[in-house]
Amino acid sequence: MKKLILLAVFFIAAQGFSQENETTFEKEGELVKATYYFDNGSVKVQGFFKNKKLTGTWTSYDINGNKTQIAQYNEGNKVGKWFVWNDASLKEITYKNNFIVSVNDWKSESRLAFND
Repeated sequence: MKKLILLAVFFIAAQGFSQENETTFEKEGELVKATYYFDNGSVKVQGFFKNKKLTGTWTSYDINGNKTQIAQYNEGNKVGKWFVWNDASLKEITYKNNFIVSVNDWKSESRLAFND
């Protein structure tokens, strides 16, 4: 009997935990906001759909909640400036109609020059 109760408690706890990490979809006007989660419950990716196509800004995070990417879409196509962070650099990628137009790689050791 104790094993059965323990098994039931484990099942209920596991079911409750897994539901917290499921993708959520919220209607916001003509858009649908999608949020994807890591197993620990923190946000992994968040963005919008319009007519079942990626649209607007999509933001990705690492498991600690730090931004790793900001992306732009228009009717499912990659457009505009994308930013991708890692430990050593920031990449700025410019897209036009799903094609890469330019890439800038900003290293952490780069120096900025300015006039006082």
